[in-house]
Amino acid sequence: MTSRPPLPPFTHETAVQKVRMAEDAWNTRDPVRVAGAYTIDSRWRNRAEFPQGRDEIVAFLTRKWARELDYRLIKELWAFADNRIAVRFAYEWRDDSGHWFRSYGNENWEFDEAGLMRKRFASINDMPIEESARKYHWPLGPRPADHLGLSDLGL
Repeated sequence: MTSRPPLPPFTHETAVQKVRMAEDAWNTRDPVRVAGAYTIDSRWRNRAEFPQGRDEIVAFLTRKWARELDYRLIKELWAFADNRIAVRFAYEWRDDSGHWFRSYGNENWEFDEAGLMRKRFASINDMPIEESARKYHWPLGPRPADHLGLSDLGL
């Protein structure tokens, strides 16, 4: 069995670490890498899609990042208990016509004993923004350690 520390039950410190690890992985936009953090039979709810299992997660993320270009994400811990973590997030992206968006959301996560996520329930809203309203300007990839988080950005 693959283990993905930090493992539950989470402390504040390990929950923050788990959230940042997830953010960093998603910012790679590598569907296979991201899917590796989930159980083989992981269940998701993402808007109107309900992927189940790693293969469906990889297919979902491949479609997502083909549509959401120049994707940059920030996640922030909202709450945690035992093997569950709640986060809020915002990400910026553009479509193939050059229109920019900021997507806001919340996720509820449940982990197995090996630290793999077995459930992910996301609620997301998209807001069109002008390119001049963008707040995420780091090079594609993980957010630099010194970049402001959601609360500091007023998001």
